[in-house]
Amino acid sequence: MSLPAIAVAQTPENKFREYLASRPKPQRFTEQQRELLEHVFARHSHFDVEQLIENLKFAGKHVSRATVYRTLSKLVDAGLLRRIELGSRTVFDHDYGYPAHDHMVCEECGQMIEFQSGALDAVIREVVGQQQFRPNGHSLVIRGVCAECNAARAAKRRLVM
Repeated sequence: MSLPAIAVAQTPENKFREYLASRPKPQRFTEQQRELLEHVFARHSHFDVEQLIENLKFAGKHVSRATVYRTLSKLVDAGLLRRIELGSRTVFDHDYGYPAHDHMVCEECGQMIEFQSGALDAVIREVVGQQQFRPNGHSLVIRGVCAECNAARAAKRRLVM
């Protein structure tokens, strides 16, 4: 399930420019940062650094590896992206312009499935309320095996019998 974009007050570029200008020592918005930001927000997909670098090269964008790492960190700090830790792999996901959601990750094929749950949100609100805790957000990743991989396993077992 892919979640639809939601209306936001600013474009990702304007929000990022605002973030850079608000730093104790204001930072400039570079052409490489613009190309990276444009590429990342042109589609909603999860990606790791190596995938992003490869996709940028394939798209003919010239963004250095160091700029990719630095800019991704700034995009997370600016609230545009969020990091999702999957063991030794770090994946990035849009945090701006998309509704709050969680993920299921297939340990067989690596597919990431986005989902929303009002019931889960209610439980989280209840728990943080009980603890008088002010959350800034949360990240839930459920690991397991997706329907397609489960079906393939079942078919393989039938063939063996």
